[in-house]
Amino acid sequence: MTTAMKLLIVEDDREAAAYVVKALTEAGHVADHAADGLDGYAFASASNYDVLVVDRMLPKLDGLSLIGRLRAEGATTPVLILSALGQVDDRVDGLRAGGDDYLTKPYAFAELLARVEALARRGAAGAGDTVYKVGDLEIDRLSHTVARAGQEIVLQPREFRLLEYLMRNAGQVVTRTMLLENVWDYHFDPQTNVIDVHVSRLRSKIDKGFDKPLLHTVRGAGYVIRDGAR
Repeated sequence: MTTAMKLLIVEDDREAAAYVVKALTEAGHVADHAADGLDGYAFASASNYDVLVVDRMLPKLDGLSLIGRLRAEGATTPVLILSALGQVDDRVDGLRAGGDDYLTKPYAFAELLARVEALARRGAAGAGDTVYKVGDLEIDRLSHTVARAGQEIVLQPREFRLLEYLMRNAGQVVTRTMLLENVWDYHFDPQTNVIDVHVSRLRSKIDKGFDKPLLHTVRGAGYVIRDGAR
């Protein structure tokens, strides 16, 4: 079960914001709403949030300026930027301004939730975590080693990065877009089967010959690594 999060939605479209807040609440989380950048800054400064969801185009103080101001003051809360601007340069600007992730409108709520959960997990884990475990599978980020049931598994650099991302978000479905952006550093869809190929190779290395699979495909959604088939 996902741990409840405290989130701030900074969105001037009140109908869109109401939908997101309602959906997040139904998913078991707490969500506050600010309708402009200045209110968003005030909310973010006055309370501790697990993740901020910030629209880029906001009245009074635009989203990137809001994020920049918070970062300048030392705030490290993960930020997911929402924007109708989806070109590569737009995404790069958002990430350079201090955003941790970037989701283009229109979006599916399921993906927004997955990204927010991933950011919250990343923030909670912190930079100090160097070892991730799922069942009898273990990955050490510092030594770049992988072992399952005590047996060493040799991975190529990209396979290691893919496994690291999946295990950092263990139990959570990660979408193809999330993998392209966080594992391949692509902020566009290359229209290739690169993800399928690497997931297939990774699955053959970490699951083949063991009692139960850990890497699962969630049809129409993405992939998840977890201890158990359900």
